[in-house]
Amino acid sequence: MTPHAHSRTFFRNSRVACILHSWRMLFFRARAYAAADSTIMIRAFSTLLATFLIFPATLLPQQSFPVVSTVDEPSIAGRPVALDAQRKLLPWPMPGDTGYSYSSHFLSQWTIVWDQFNRQRLPYFYCCFDFDRTTYELAPDPNWVNSTGYLRAMMQGFIERLYPYTGDPHALEFLQNFVDYELENGTTPESYAWSQVPYPSANPGSRKYTGWSNHGEDFVEPHVVGEDGYAYLRLYEMTGNSKYLRAAIRCAAALVRNFKPGDENNSPWPFRCLARNGALSPGKGMSPYSANVVEPIMLFDELIRIGQGDVASYKIVREGAWAWLMKYPMNNNVWVGYFEDVGPNMENMNQVIPLEFARYILLHPEKDPDWREHARKLIDWVKTTPRWPKYIVHGATVTTEQGSGKEFCCNLPNQCCDSHTARLAAVEAFYFAKTRDPAYKEAAYRSYNWVTYFQGLPGGAHAPFTGQWWFTDQFADGPRRLMDAFWAVPEWAPSTESHLLGGLSPVTKISYRRGSVTYSTFDADSTEVLRLAFVPETVASGGRELRRSKLQEPGVAGYSFDDSTHVLRVHHVDSRDVDIQGSSDLIPPVFVTFDDPHLPANTVLSGAYPSNLFDWGAGVWKIAAPYGKFGTFHLALVNALGHAEFRFFAPRVFLGLDVYNDGPSEATLKVSSPETPTVSLTLKPGELQRLSSSTSRAPAPSILITLPSSANSSARNQTTNPMPTTGDSNLKQKSTWRITLTKES
Repeated sequence: MTPHAHSRTFFRNSRVACILHSWRMLFFRARAYAAADSTIMIRAFSTLLATFLIFPATLLPQQSFPVVSTVDEPSIAGRPVALDAQRKLLPWPMPGDTGYSYSSHFLSQWTIVWDQFNRQRLPYFYCCFDFDRTTYELAPDPNWVNSTGYLRAMMQGFIERLYPYTGDPHALEFLQNFVDYELENGTTPESYAWSQVPYPSANPGSRKYTGWSNHGEDFVEPHVVGEDGYAYLRLYEMTGNSKYLRAAIRCAAALVRNFKPGDENNSPWPFRCLARNGALSPGKGMSPYSANVVEPIMLFDELIRIGQGDVASYKIVREGAWAWLMKYPMNNNVWVGYFEDVGPNMENMNQVIPLEFARYILLHPEKDPDWREHARKLIDWVKTTPRWPKYIVHGATVTTEQGSGKEFCCNLPNQCCDSHTARLAAVEAFYFAKTRDPAYKEAAYRSYNWVTYFQGLPGGAHAPFTGQWWFTDQFADGPRRLMDAFWAVPEWAPSTESHLLGGLSPVTKISYRRGSVTYSTFDADSTEVLRLAFVPETVASGGRELRRSKLQEPGVAGYSFDDSTHVLRVHHVDSRDVDIQGSSDLIPPVFVTFDDPHLPANTVLSGAYPSNLFDWGAGVWKIAAPYGKFGTFHLALVNALGHAEFRFFAPRVFLGLDVYNDGPSEATLKVSSPETPTVSLTLKPGELQRLSSSTSRAPAPSILITLPSSANSSARNQTTNPMPTTGDSNLKQKSTWRITLTKES
């Protein structure tokens, strides 16, 4: 039996694979620039990377289907389920640690996105991809529409949450480059009725975006103009770059110029129309109706709030769009007209529009005096509509994407649609946050748990007719809505790490250090939610200490801190800058991954990789493809050895590793170095745990790993992190490893 390290390590048969995983790369990047004194946490991760296929948003023909059915299958996306004492679903891959399991999902997805940015940049030119099941190299789908427009908007929402969570500047680097490409290669001419706004889509592989030719030529989707415009505006607030503000104002101007009051069959803006003149022909994909007016409303609301652009016109058009939304979709539930690959169809409803609207009014209840009733009604409609099937999986409610009542998209239960279930969970979590109704918290928790089984590239997830992994669903929309979990219910976040989890004002900069979090927001008057790994001694804004209170007085600065959960809420009113200080022995971790970019599977390392932190020696370690309970690249041993070692180019502090046991019996791993005491961990079969070297902060020049030998002869499937260890034992050939590093400031 063999323990796998949380760096995506995994063991197969009687061999042990030593693997260094790539999913934590972002954490290493996030801190590596910060300080000279560094601390390194080594993380071994076991990754069983199975095939995960997502299919396009075309409808799956059905004879008939039940509205809600129970599907208590033993696996989700090919991964065995974990259940609690009540036989309810627990998260993956660490059932006993919600914070770890949830964060590993969105960090894994980000790692794959960052690797793509450094390698092929497939999200720029393709909707989706498949991958080789041996090498795990990605191959783009050459046939389906590239959803350029709302992918940017979804990705902006993801990065707006990810950057303050990690402090990783590469997140901002990627997002700005991604949006800049659209602004340079995917906007309409200035002379058009829909002038200088983003096209919604492109033909697969096209370097220029002008719309998917299956729908017509040279068209726009006005709701995407609003959605992208809002993303541009938030990116301006994140970065201060005024070109994004100008792009947002151009989107708002086009929406004002082309607004109509609308009626039951015609929305204020068409679903899809020709960009040149706003006409609905020629082109078979043109349509006069989309219920998705909330995205333009969000753009108008934010421009009005910050006083930019033609505020007077925005107010008039915004009120007209809101009146139409209240009169028609909120009464007749005709929630159609969202996806870029769907043609005109008044019967094909979707869950995106009603749930995104519910989320907006839960975050901004001042916009809707009936927010509680409306949000509840929208949640109930999504969970009960006969338009598409819903499933109950070990207590978790799972929703698919869209449907007409006779056919639906896209798949059978436990195979796809994690992003849509994440959206449902996010809205229920926010409903709990606003109302404190525990039923919604429980429902959100179980649905989120189901979502975690899809992190990385799980092999048991697939489409019924294609091999498509969507950059929208799996790598932008899903992760942004899973990150909502920590904002709405901060006690779900990791308890031994400090993170800023949410707030309405974009974070413009942030720094994490030992016993310290400092950050700035776009707005001087704002409230943020954090979970800390230390007790704050002072919380200051603009150089003035805030007093501890219950934050019940509107307009009064202060902070609240829950001594049991370490959840901190900060309200500052006259400065953008916040400084939180306390005492702590915990060092913010920096995670090193092997997708930076990743080398081909089975590449034997020699010397330094992925940076000049490590010397791997020659012929001992190799790059391994995703496998086990981890979904990205990692390290493995080239041959069976009694021990293995790596060295630091400069002494580092080793903090710990994650270990997974893929063997049939218990396994005990011991880790030490000449500078640190021995630490050990015993894992049950199939268990993933974190081994923490928390008693010493002495820098170490090298790490030696050994595994227990005869005491656990079945420990063949053991995975660990490269760490200093003592004792005579054999490292099996397939032991897998993952390393995480931390820098101490």
